[in-house]
Amino acid sequence: NARVRSWPWREGPIPWGRRRREPEPLLPRARKTCDLLFQLLLIGDSGVGKTCVLFRFPDDAFNTTFISTIGIDCKIKTVELQGKKIKLQMWDTAGQERFHTITTSYYRGAMGTVLVYDITNGKTFENISKWLRNIDEHANEDVERMLLGNKCDMDDERVAPKGKGEQIAREHGIRFFETSAKANINIEKAFLTLAEDILRKTPVKEPNSENVDISSGGGVTGWKSKCC
Repeated sequence: NARVRSWPWREGPIPWGRRRREPEPLLPRARKTCDLLFQLLLIGDSGVGKTCVLFRFPDDAFNTTFISTIGIDCKIKTVELQGKKIKLQMWDTAGQERFHTITTSYYRGAMGTVLVYDITNGKTFENISKWLRNIDEHANEDVERMLLGNKCDMDDERVAPKGKGEQIAREHGIRFFETSAKANINIEKAFLTLAEDILRKTPVKEPNSENVDISSGGGVTGWKSKCC
């Protein structure tokens, strides 16, 4: 009859003489510094190519087998603008209505919003006004906005004229690009332009590592001059 004792983290007894294996110690993470952290939010109807746009910019990758985003996804890319290293934290949101309550909580911390529609899908173009209202209702007043007409490589299937996209952008005073994640057209230019627009109005502050929370949907709590 071997002596046994119960372990609170497991069901059933474990022989007394058997030692529990301790976890291996974690190696210290290398800290990567940057001067600024900008949180960007991609919004728009489901199927317009937000995830493809998101993956093309930081990873230079395109995959036709992407499935619809469930809730929220995130990518990070560090760029250098005006002598500053800037970490772009890009949140990809689900376009389906059932995820609306989840994704709207991310508007609050966004410094820039990228509204994407599909030039081959008239319904996604018609819904631009709905998404712009969402920005007005949920985002900060000084958020930078950008409109992208995606899938411009499929011009033979176009239903949304480029001129109409440009007109909407002018009326709302926002940037506009036609892009293609598949053909890698204007993707990098769009994100860097948005980052430059945010940088121009970013106040200079003393380094404060407590201003940013990049692990939750609460977003950035203040303009940053230092991050890790």
